[in-house]
Amino acid sequence: MSPTRPDPLKAPDRPYLALGLEGSANKLGAGIIQHLPNDEVNVLSNVRHTYITPPGEGFLPRDTALHHRQWALTVIKDAIEKAGVQMRDLDCICYTKGPGMGAPLQSVAVVARTLSLLYKKPLVGVNHCVGHIEMGRQITGASNPIVLYVSGGNTQVIAYSQQRYRIFGETLDIAVGNCLDRFARVIGLSNDPSPGYNIELMARTGGKDGRRPLRLVPLPYATKGMDVNLSGILTMAETLTMDPRFRANPTEEELRDEGMDIFTPADLCFSLQETVFAMLVEITERAMAHVGSKEVLIVGGVGCNERLQEMMGIMAGERGGNVFATDERFCIDNGIMIAQAGLLSYRMGFRTALEESTCTQRFRTDEVHVSWRA
Repeated sequence: MSPTRPDPLKAPDRPYLALGLEGSANKLGAGIIQHLPNDEVNVLSNVRHTYITPPGEGFLPRDTALHHRQWALTVIKDAIEKAGVQMRDLDCICYTKGPGMGAPLQSVAVVARTLSLLYKKPLVGVNHCVGHIEMGRQITGASNPIVLYVSGGNTQVIAYSQQRYRIFGETLDIAVGNCLDRFARVIGLSNDPSPGYNIELMARTGGKDGRRPLRLVPLPYATKGMDVNLSGILTMAETLTMDPRFRANPTEEELRDEGMDIFTPADLCFSLQETVFAMLVEITERAMAHVGSKEVLIVGGVGCNERLQEMMGIMAGERGGNVFATDERFCIDNGIMIAQAGLLSYRMGFRTALEESTCTQRFRTDEVHVSWRA
């Protein structure tokens, strides 16, 4: 790896193009981004294909890696065609170095190395979390926000300082996306388009029992200073599905009778979201107070959740601040976020040597030298 320049990023002296490849979990993405001399950034293409399992099942690393290998050429060709460029036009090929699931990461790293050798293009290994942050900053225009990074594998509260993204708080066990996804599978919700989205839908509409107000079922509230525990909440929610008061398919009479002490899958989805999101809002507000920030940027797949955005907006509004978030094109894992963070690194002189173009399941956000920020 070549050393980075100490000076902050300057406007490019010519157009730059990068291909980004993402495959740290069940989403395979390829995107092409362009940086222009006027500091304009163009998303030329952003293609994604998701490995979806049957209801009640998660995705195994081996099967997910097979999916990525089978779809890699199709997704990359589609991204190139939609961008209207050729492989020879690229300045660099960026890929997710980590964190993530080992086998899927390796599959995408092999594809990136192969393309690098075939077309003689330099490689740039990218931290998945930093990719989310940089794409979020680019799309929303947030200048120096507190970042809440919430996804299937990560839950962190982050702030920038001295060319590092510093972690102020995080989950001590499982990530918020993992918590929601696992509960969705327990109650048999579909994995299409994602279990977390279907939990959000149930919590918003009430599902089949939307004819009565949803009930807030008490769940453990577990903040530990700036950190959170989520495994206990998940265990309690799962245990409640075996409670005699739980009704998987309530009758009309049960729904109408307010005296009946029952709760439904929709009640538990609603309660799980409200409790977990309240914890995340709390630790984010503490970070805002500590650094004096008025901005919150929500990134990661769970960042698409409208209820989380709403709750965070209430808190930020009370502090005279703002919340920034993107839609599913950029919140959910995608190739363009890897292209963006990788191209920023490339323009600062960073390269990943072929013999070092490995991947890792553990790659902390604060390990990355953010050389492109002053």
